[in-house]
Amino acid sequence: MGQEDISLGALALRARCSKGFISHLLAGRRSSCTPALGVRIANALNVPVRVLFDITQDVQVHQRIQPVIKSRSKP
Repeated sequence: MGQEDISLGALALRARCSKGFISHLLAGRRSSCTPALGVRIANALNVPVRVLFDITQDVQVHQRIQPVIKSRSKP
């Protein structure tokens, strides 16, 4: 089981979300997503969810997952 080389568009298609949303997660402009979407992204990349996301509970008791990889520092 390992990460595949995949374009943003192909990942978005496989995960059933927008290419823009994936881009925002990677750039750190989005800080979380639903657990269901996190599972779809991990499945599309053929990696365990825990490799990509930390699962947390927010104050409203809605489960959210946050990317493990922090955004790149801006030059």
